[in-house]
Amino acid sequence: MPELPAPPYPDDVHARLERDAREIIARYPDSRSALLPMLHLVQSEEGYVTRTGMRFCAELLGLTTAEVTAVATFYSMYRRRPSGDYQVGVCTNTLCAVMGGDAIYSALQEHLGVGNGETTDDGKVTLEHIECNAACDFAPVVMVNWEFFDNQTVESAKRLVDELREGAEVSPTRGAPLCTFKETARILAGFPDEREGAVSASGGAGHASLTGLRLAKGETAAPRVVHPREGATHETPGDRPSDRAPGNAAPHDPSPGEHLSSHDAPEATSASDPAHPSGPVAEEGE
Repeated sequence: MPELPAPPYPDDVHARLERDAREIIARYPDSRSALLPMLHLVQSEEGYVTRTGMRFCAELLGLTTAEVTAVATFYSMYRRRPSGDYQVGVCTNTLCAVMGGDAIYSALQEHLGVGNGETTDDGKVTLEHIECNAACDFAPVVMVNWEFFDNQTVESAKRLVDELREGAEVSPTRGAPLCTFKETARILAGFPDEREGAVSASGGAGHASLTGLRLAKGETAAPRVVHPREGATHETPGDRPSDRAPGNAAPHDPSPGEHLSSHDAPEATSASDPAHPSGPVAEEGE
């Protein structure tokens, strides 16, 4: 049986969304360009892009529903089914994976009792694995509604989702204060975040991310020699007194405020740590 046309929004909802949509459309010389933010707008209404939302976008922009559907199904930021108040994404790209992302993702699946893209029974958390968050120097990284939670471990990630489900106030490592997925969608549609202090909140790149920029500017870092990993029994270059940096520099003990490289990373989440395995979470072909 062919699918029936999507029902319209109730009159009051349609009128409110149309006011916002007209504001979005007015930003662009070609109304078609407003489609992406308008999809965020309708997503902010129900937490995902419904057939009704796609019909609404098509009618206001003079497009077919097929054209709108083609865009809505192409981008992963547009949800096609009901989802939770908090989208918890675990980076499983290469660096995050070997630093513990695979272990975190597997542990959260078991802890929450959900699979990829599934939502907990209370409607609070939707879990997904995502590709590169462009924050590799903070690996492994978890994102909640696109806000960063850096240097995660299995236990800290479990604690994070538990607090989200309990309604506790949770603060990202950097960036704006956390809000619900619907609120995030409205911000992505181009409407201001009116919460106090939200706009002024910021977060910069990590120490490792800026190394190339510093070198391009001609800056050079002070030489240092780090301690070998705990338990190392062999002597490696740099450990011998003859290999030390100029000035006979002693091995470097990073300060609490210094962002560590993967060599010094204090989180025991790498694949080399038997207590935190990070191998494949599914058999090949699944």
